[in-house]
Amino acid sequence: MGALRPWHIAILVAVLILLFGAKRLPDTARSLGRSLRIIKAETKSLRDDDGDLAEKADAQAGYQPLPPQAGQQQYAPQPQQPVDPVQRVRDN
Repeated sequence: MGALRPWHIAILVAVLILLFGAKRLPDTARSLGRSLRIIKAETKSLRDDDGDLAEKADAQAGYQPLPPQAGQQQYAPQPQQPVDPVQRVRDN
């Protein structure tokens, strides 16, 4: 039922020639081939990029922050006291 028979292909070719004309079919096929080549190249580059990202993520996992140099102070945030919303409104 789902198999293409030779007469199916012949009817398809005849319909394509009637729709597009004999002159436009080679150009259409050439454009389709270029598009498929571009899609193939893009999907290959996406797969390569995904592999590169995984390698970079693994390589950066072992990095440690640099220790502070002499004469530099480390920033340590001061713990803040919780602010009462009612008091905050009264102050403004």
